[in-house]
Parts: sequence; C-alpha cells; structure tokens
Amino acid sequence: MGPKDLEFGLLGEHLGHSFSPAIHRQLGSYDYQLVELPPDQVGPFLQKGNFRGLNVTIPYKKTVMAYCRELSPAAERIGSVNTIVRRPDGTLFGDNTDAYGLGVITGRAGMAFAGTKTLILGSGGTSKTARHVVEAAGGEAVTVSRTGETNYENLERHADAAWLINATPVGMYPKVQAAPVDLARLTN
Repeated sequence: MGPKDLEFGLLGEHLGHSFSPAIHRQLGSYDYQLVELPPDQVGPFLQKGNFRGLNVTIPYKKTVMAYCRELSPAAERIGSVNTIVRRPDGTLFGDNTDAYGLGVITGRAGMAFAGTKTLILGSGGTSKTARHVVEAAGGEAVTVSRTGETNYENLERHADAAWLINATPVGMYPKVQAAPVDLARLTN
C-alpha cells in the first residue's frame, strides 16, 4: 500500500481481517485504505501528513495521542483516540467516537449499567472507552487484565457482575469462536 496516495484509512498493526474499505465504499465516494504499520513507523507516518482522516485500531489508540495537537473532551477523558482528522493547518485533531457507538449499541441491547458491576476484559484503549461508558451511566467498571489486581486467575471474586465487555482482540475475525474467559465461571 502506498500511503502517499491516501485520503482516508484505517491505521493498525494487523488489518487482514478488516472489512472497513468495503464498508466505506458502500457509504461514500472517497478513497479508504488499510494502513498496516509496525510500531516504529506510526510516528513518521502521522508526521508526514499524507492523509485527510484516519480511523485508528489495535494497538495504536493510545500511541497516536502524542501526535495530535488537540484532543476532543471525550478522547482526553478516556485516554484513547480512534479517529484523527488533519486540519487545514496540517495539525491533527484526535477524537474518540467509540464511546458514543458503544453507548448506543449497549443501550439498544438493554444493558443498563447504572447500579451494576461490569467486568471489562483487557486494559488497552478499547477497555478505557468501555470503562468510560459504564461509569458515565452510573455503573461500576472492573478492568480484568493478565497481570492486574483483577486478572483471569481470580475472576470469580467478581462473579456478581451483571455485564461483561470483551475489549480484547480475542474473538476477532477469523477466530470468532475464541473466548477470553469461560462464562460458566461467572454465575450472573
């Protein structure tokens, strides 16, 4: 892929599973490409400025923040950026639209977080977004990570959780049957 010809795209490390270009072809008449880069190339790519806008995915939602001149209030509060716009002066503006999307989809699914406990699997940028959504709705968010205070080995101490959000890459296409935890361990 030649980023020099990029208008819009998705920035991530491993993007072979992404349907984003096909989705964007259906939604609009603009060029949308996958920008698959190793960590050491993200900064130089962002600084070159050969794009108008980007979506950002695993594992760069926190990394890209350092290259944004300004962050939206949501991105600043959450500590994660999934959308970057290059302004006319060449500076980058970072936003987090994941929080809005997660709030809408969980609301439509009837997930009322207020007064309940939600386990959030993972500790990356998506986890921070989920934590923000749960807490903004009046719920208690518990982050589950491999090495944190609450981890996959002691998960049962939160068996009273009403909700679980998987904010890890486990279960992503093409391995959609994979699960980071056995739900039988959680009685609720």
